[in-house]
Amino acid sequence: MTVLRYLKYLFLVVVALALVLMAMANREIVTLEVIPPDLAAWFGIQYGIELPLFLVILGGVVVGVLVGFVWEWLREHRHRAEAKTQKRNAQALEREVNTLKGPARDSQDEILAIVDGPRAGR
Repeated sequence: MTVLRYLKYLFLVVVALALVLMAMANREIVTLEVIPPDLAAWFGIQYGIELPLFLVILGGVVVGVLVGFVWEWLREHRHRAEAKTQKRNAQALEREVNTLKGPARDSQDEILAIVDGPRAGR
């Protein structure tokens, strides 16, 4: 178990080192524009922000991961709803079984309790 923990830490260190190296290699400033310059001149709106390139790259990765998580969460909604329904049905059946068994039938066999059920009420 400890070997896997060390491998996980080693992997995280390698990823962190790769991210630092990528950030150091891509420090130049780039301008992000919301609308292409020709279209912005036509609308009279020109909005741009200057950021280091590594922030643009990492921001794109983070946005992509978040979109993927949301997409997967929405896709799995059907499965979560079905599991919730199945859990509710199982709880209802468990309550019904407990009601049918009853406290007086705890010592009886289940088959005998079902067979003797109508007679016990007479």
